[in-house]
Amino acid sequence: MITDHRSLPRRRGPVLEEAILEAAITELTEVGYANLTMERVAIRARASKASVYSRWPTRMELVMDAFYQLMPDPASPPDTGTLRDDLITTFQQTARSLAGPAGEAIRGLLTDGLPDAGRTAEMRRHSHQLGRQTMEEIARRAVERGEISADAVTPARLEVGPAMLRYHFLFQGSHVSEADIIAIVDEVVVPVLMAQRPGDTG
Repeated sequence: MITDHRSLPRRRGPVLEEAILEAAITELTEVGYANLTMERVAIRARASKASVYSRWPTRMELVMDAFYQLMPDPASPPDTGTLRDDLITTFQQTARSLAGPAGEAIRGLLTDGLPDAGRTAEMRRHSHQLGRQTMEEIARRAVERGEISADAVTPARLEVGPAMLRYHFLFQGSHVSEADIIAIVDEVVVPVLMAQRPGDTG
């Protein structure tokens, strides 16, 4: 039974936006990106279509915000006490998110965005920023603990782990296994962050 949103208590601001985003996430889970419509989201959120469109003019913009809400907070990755365990736990969180509606969202967004080079570049930039911010915090803690040298932390080294996760997700299936994560951490990310940079002498 569909309830007329006009008969419900009026919601505004963050409360209404949260309800719409939660509705979009549920739609992604139940019907997938291809079948998600602004009308369905409005009905599920018990909101007017106008209130959805006024905040998110397109489906892509709505789903992009839903994706960011689903992903772990990049500023607060798990703090386990060691670099290796921080990386493994963080990558496990990311893999779980990508195995659910967040993964459905990003696959749909990439497909929809391919004809629009600007939009695709924006999505890639935001995705890279999320991964970079997380890795910067993990590396900062490791430097403070004395596990790695601050000189070893470079943009390229911070990018390699998230880039490999994205590769596994996009090109080798949506499920990134525990073995995949441990191999990325133990064989690539930790050795790279613990290695001296070319030219370092101490």
